[in-house]
Amino acid sequence: MKTKIKIKSLIFFAISMLISGVQMQGQAFDSIDKNPQDIAYYRPGLTSKPQVKVVYGRPQAQDDIVFGTQVPFGEVWETGSNESTEVQFFCDVMFGNKFVRAGKYVLYTIPDKNYWTIILNEKTDTYGVHFYDPEYNVAKIEVPVQKGSNLEVFSIGFRMKDYGTQMTLGFARTRVKIPLYTEESLISKI
Repeated sequence: MKTKIKIKSLIFFAISMLISGVQMQGQAFDSIDKNPQDIAYYRPGLTSKPQVKVVYGRPQAQDDIVFGTQVPFGEVWETGSNESTEVQFFCDVMFGNKFVRAGKYVLYTIPDKNYWTIILNEKTDTYGVHFYDPEYNVAKIEVPVQKGSNLEVFSIGFRMKDYGTQMTLGFARTRVKIPLYTEESLISKI
């Protein structure tokens, strides 16, 4: 009888250890990413609901140039790092001169020396440019390249202008400003 109790106790202990070992493995975390994710919001006022949200990876510059070296010219870029950059419009917008309905999109770019091609694509939840499919493009515009002070980490921000909003992409000494019109009164006049 004592032997059966000892065997049952031993089996129970072994199963408990096995289960706790599996649970400990399940709690392992990946190491910190060299290119962290960030979120940029555009709100017309401090207490306003957001109109645009961008989730993107923030790679670091390897030198002052970046475009043409670290990020090649003439090739589709995920506009950041890791997961594809996702843009969510909470309202209908004019993206440059293209009307875009409220929704979630992926932002791809094709950098060049003097201008960039900016692409909104509706195939979301993709990793980098590996799943880029131009058949899912909903808007494609070109914007000029401007120069700015050195920015060591890729950044996306918003700036209000008299005529609308600019979503600014900045990395190294390069700035690209994408015009957005989010106000219904402006969109109806276009």
